[in-house]
Amino acid sequence: MADPILVLENISKSFRRPGHAPVKAVDDVSLTVGRGETVALVGESGSGKSTLGRIALGLLAPDRGRVLLEGRNLGELGDNELRAARIAMQPIFQDASSSLNPRRSARELMAQALPGAGARTNELAARLLDRVGLSPGSDYLPRFPHEISGGQRQRLAIARALAMNPRLIIADEPLSGADVSIRGQILNLLLDIKEERGVAYLMITHDISIARHFADRVAVMQRGVIVESGPAARVLTAPSHPYTQELVAAVPVLEAPEAASRQA
Repeated sequence: MADPILVLENISKSFRRPGHAPVKAVDDVSLTVGRGETVALVGESGSGKSTLGRIALGLLAPDRGRVLLEGRNLGELGDNELRAARIAMQPIFQDASSSLNPRRSARELMAQALPGAGARTNELAARLLDRVGLSPGSDYLPRFPHEISGGQRQRLAIARALAMNPRLIIADEPLSGADVSIRGQILNLLLDIKEERGVAYLMITHDISIARHFADRVAVMQRGVIVESGPAARVLTAPSHPYTQELVAAVPVLEAPEAASRQA
């Protein structure tokens, strides 16, 4: 890859509880995301994919390995340098409620992400809210997270991430729990943002259908190890690893009405 934005090199992470043997959540995993590329990290719950995402974001320190963001080793940066570097990389989490301070209005939450906007804060915040489908944005600025729906909270979280003008978004199950119509709307929004801004994504998901429609490349994770990776079209249509084959086979397939009527 000519110009990677994120490189995870030989990442390992174990968790220890008193009286128990260490549990290895991530075992010598390497993964690269190129500029403007979408990589889907796919696996069932407990596969280690969310742990890897948190390590990429700097929320967890690896036991071994390096995280390179735009060529800089995050593990070697001081606190101030790390905060500055991480502006280029923004998260979107599964539960927007947990990432939005319930005591702050949308205006206050957006202002935190627009520290240099000054008198234009409300204007820029409203424009971003409009862009993510919270329109008119000015009507949403005074609202608190509990005053809007779950899908609207996720859109607010996306708007706040965009306010930082990131070059990489790490999205951890951002559509989980949303109904079908909301999932489609948010997925289309993320695709539009990619086209407009050239942002790269590391999409962490258990949903093969999301990876199929959204990703350029797919990495399949099982028990802390990436067992298969490659172009999405190849991995998800002709998987070579038995675990990937199981995941793909488990995706529901709608039967054509003509076929159903013939069988009847």
